[in-house]
Amino acid sequence: MAAAGDDDLQLQHAAVPTATAIPIPCVTLNTGHAMPVLGFGTGSSRAPADLPDTIVHAVRLGYRHLDTAAMYGTEPAVGVAVAEAVRSGAGGISSREDLFVTSKLGIPDARPGRVVPALRESLARLGVDYLDLFLVHWPVAGDNPADKSTHTEFDMEGVWRGMEECHRLGLARSVGVSNFSAAKMERLLALAAVAPAVNQVELNVGWRQEKVREVCARHGVVVAAYSPLGAYGASWGSDAVMHSGVMHHVAAAKAKTVAQVALRWVYEQGVCFVARSFNKERLKHNMDIFVDWELSDEDKAMIATIPQKRACQGDYFVSPDGPYKSLEELWDGEI
Repeated sequence: MAAAGDDDLQLQHAAVPTATAIPIPCVTLNTGHAMPVLGFGTGSSRAPADLPDTIVHAVRLGYRHLDTAAMYGTEPAVGVAVAEAVRSGAGGISSREDLFVTSKLGIPDARPGRVVPALRESLARLGVDYLDLFLVHWPVAGDNPADKSTHTEFDMEGVWRGMEECHRLGLARSVGVSNFSAAKMERLLALAAVAPAVNQVELNVGWRQEKVREVCARHGVVVAAYSPLGAYGASWGSDAVMHSGVMHHVAAAKAKTVAQVALRWVYEQGVCFVARSFNKERLKHNMDIFVDWELSDEDKAMIATIPQKRACQGDYFVSPDGPYKSLEELWDGEI
């Protein structure tokens, strides 16, 4: 089921102890820890007021991976949900150990000396003692992410030494990055004493990320996809997935939704993914991609014809006087 070069991602089934929950496969990270392939995403400007209840419902369905970030402002809600899920035994879980929690280093803290304190602050907001995965959110540093005049040169080695310290202290069981190009991954891997476990990037049928996936597969780094549906509906999102004629054709032939076909495609590439939905019915539909069906070679050949374009451009990090003067510099030409 994995694409060529991705067969080192060892899929296994997570133990989900409820009779009705669908088992979510896991991938084994280079630290030896198992990460569920499907994550519940919380990055949204329109997160509902009852987000903790929605997360607990997802856990009840069988979700085990919860993805948040300092930048999202959802760490407190995720923390409330984790505590309630453990207290109530939602989905059959019995302890914090039964959940996989990911958070990310904010841009204001992406500098040497700030990494460990920033993680401790995230842990306090979450009300947990450790993260399962801690990611550098962007290869960008600046006091105010929205103010380009505050952006400074990203000290990749200095920041990564801080991430390694988080791992050494046991504050993060695995560490990794997000929004790193293939070229930046090569640079990081050359200097890392503790290799990144994950690179979380925009990835979907409309932006396949072949270069990033090739580099990560070669070095045993798991690729995780955000916006697997193209961030459809977001201000920066794309309709390349949800409005694709090819995807609608495949979905109709499979008697599935376009979203299910899109997620199944990501899964069959050997890629993990974070799906953001606060709709309880769609949460269940997302899990149905693991049950009793797959894409044919013909389906995948058709999907391979979908035009490619990055949706999350990151132009808010580009300025004539900043460290990245063009999108080509930010993404090392991978646009």
